[in-house]
Amino acid sequence: MISNDIIRSLRYILKTNNAGLVRLWALAEAVATPEMIDAWVRKEDDAGFQRCPDIMLSLLLNGLIYDKRGKDESAPALVTERRMTNNLVLKKLRIAFSLKTDDILAILTEQQFRVSMPEITAMMRAPDHKNYRECGDQFLRYFLRGLTARVNPKPEKKA
Repeated sequence: MISNDIIRSLRYILKTNNAGLVRLWALAEAVATPEMIDAWVRKEDDAGFQRCPDIMLSLLLNGLIYDKRGKDESAPALVTERRMTNNLVLKKLRIAFSLKTDDILAILTEQQFRVSMPEITAMMRAPDHKNYRECGDQFLRYFLRGLTARVNPKPEKKA
């Protein structure tokens, strides 16, 4: 998935606006203006669309981790990746929302996406590990949709 799609999804999950995203980038000591974000969250075929650099997505996810889990000044700063993969996005979201492998499995099962526990753990491994598995766009899309449903559950309709 391109960085822009992930940013759009995160904005929806967090129920925030451009100012909220600016705040997350600031937590990671990055500068993003509302105008930049506006160009990044547009659809690809809209006028004014700009592709978001991977490093900015990495910084946004780092800011999200700091926002959700707190920033430990004694610990080293989170690594800012220059090239983001779906696996790295999945790992950073897992950290930010304090998800265990069982939680990821439950999220995907609720979305009727069939996946096994070993497949999920293989996606969390280092790329040079023999059992490493690449996280596909469809997997990440279903995960983001499921995370949205978990973070923002729809109210039960009364009969």
